[in-house]
Amino acid sequence: MAKEITYAQKPWLAHYEKGVPETIDYEETLLSEYLTKSARKYPDKMALLFQGYEVSFQDLEEMVNRFAACLTSFGIKKNDSVAILLPNLIPCVVSYYAILRIGGIVVMNNPLYSDRELEHQFNDSKSKILITLDLLGNRMIDLRPKTGIKQIIYTSIGDYLPFPKNLLFPLVAKKKGLAASVRPSENVFRWKAMLKQNQPKPPAVDISFDDVAMYQYTGGTTGVSKGVMLTHGNLSKQVQQTRSWFPTFGDDEIMLGALPFFHVFGLSTVMNLSIYSGWGNILVPKPQPDALLETISKFKPTFAPLVPTMYIGMLNHPDIEKCDLTSINGCFSGSAPLPVEVIKEFEAKTGAVIVEGFGLTESTPVTHINPFAGGKRIVGSIGVAVPDTQCRIVDLDDGETDMPVGETGELLIKGPQIMKGYLNNPEETAQTLTDGWLHTGDIAKMDDQGYFYIVDRKKDMIISAGYNIYPRDIEEVFFEHPKVVEATAIGIPHPKWGEAVKVFVVLREGETITPEELIEYCKDKLATYKLPTEIEFREELPKTNVGKVLKKELRVQQLDEIK
Repeated sequence: MAKEITYAQKPWLAHYEKGVPETIDYEETLLSEYLTKSARKYPDKMALLFQGYEVSFQDLEEMVNRFAACLTSFGIKKNDSVAILLPNLIPCVVSYYAILRIGGIVVMNNPLYSDRELEHQFNDSKSKILITLDLLGNRMIDLRPKTGIKQIIYTSIGDYLPFPKNLLFPLVAKKKGLAASVRPSENVFRWKAMLKQNQPKPPAVDISFDDVAMYQYTGGTTGVSKGVMLTHGNLSKQVQQTRSWFPTFGDDEIMLGALPFFHVFGLSTVMNLSIYSGWGNILVPKPQPDALLETISKFKPTFAPLVPTMYIGMLNHPDIEKCDLTSINGCFSGSAPLPVEVIKEFEAKTGAVIVEGFGLTESTPVTHINPFAGGKRIVGSIGVAVPDTQCRIVDLDDGETDMPVGETGELLIKGPQIMKGYLNNPEETAQTLTDGWLHTGDIAKMDDQGYFYIVDRKKDMIISAGYNIYPRDIEEVFFEHPKVVEATAIGIPHPKWGEAVKVFVVLREGETITPEELIEYCKDKLATYKLPTEIEFREELPKTNVGKVLKKELRVQQLDEIK
């Protein structure tokens, strides 16, 4: 009789690519120290490239030191929070590393968020300074009195452009909506002026791997986004884990920096991995299909971590046949399943290998990846656990009993990349972390070879265009409307975004309102990508006998209608 396979045996290790270790002898080196190492090893090598403007590793190190000194002059000390509200621009990378260097806590924010969402994150994190874009400057000046933010530092897309773009930009930028005038206001400063005023000599700060490095906000099923506390150890060990997965990659790879750095996927697998590895990083602040195709054709990246909508968008672009994408050797896809046809088509166009992976904000984020080269990739699987990562599938009811291999349950993960906990939320932390095991809330299974599959999402999360959308965030806004008595949001299939938001609404007796009016009502309360594309009015919502809305039933009805 065959011996029963257990999760503790780590059957996935048999499928590791040659050169990938089971366990890593971690360097106790902080991310900001890795930047210094890369600057010493590759001083003149391109670290960041934006629209043809290059910053070398040596220049990046100096900019980080200047901005770290600037933050110190504003009174930022160890454990003080500093908020960044920027797309993938040079100042975003500089700010992040400068904050870490002086022991500050980074709070990354999505520029698409509404004031309401940002206000919560600024206040929950106790952010003292905000680094943002001129396009958002006046809005943030108006929002500042509701927060603890003292100083605002703003940059412009035009701050770092090559000749002759730097001369043309001021003439056309405002007409094209690429720049804005920020009104004079107390304690509001220009980015370049701040770098110029400060010498590249920040104070030395004693920082340990156990110190919190950042609060990375995630949507919550309770309707309030939670600050995930990631330590310096989480960030450093995650980047060492990720790099170990690609042993065939050399020192001269060039990263396509298209995944947003304000999202933990882009933060770890693009920004931090590039700096750790000494790779150049081509910044794409608005990763639309035309910008991606132009960037790949022009600047020849070799490694491209992307989300499914980016691959699909490029393949469906009319100019795809005119673009040379063959510089790309490797791709990493996450955040949502990638259709088989898309993998085949993109690999045929580029000659690259795409590997799918999985992770959560709470795990910095990568926990699983399909083997890259020389290992078996299984399409539809999230792959196998990365080095030093333990996994179990447990009973959905008790959250403890291991399920037999091949059966579904909740995925639990343990490893050096798992968060310290949720900020200001000990109850949620206690529910999510037990004995070091992270309860992911994802329903999954493992096959007898150790490959994992996500079967369903316990938390009803919607993934649209690579963004995680939590239905409760949307429902809370609808519940505040005086004409609405009940509302529930679900994800519905969308040809371009994967999923879109549909809201089922029950109105108060005698009230009337149009779907268009309700969507308009949401516009200043939700990020654009969270806005519903469909609203359906119902007399009542299907519920369990304890009054919980049966979202699953609504999803089934929706799919039946599509058929």
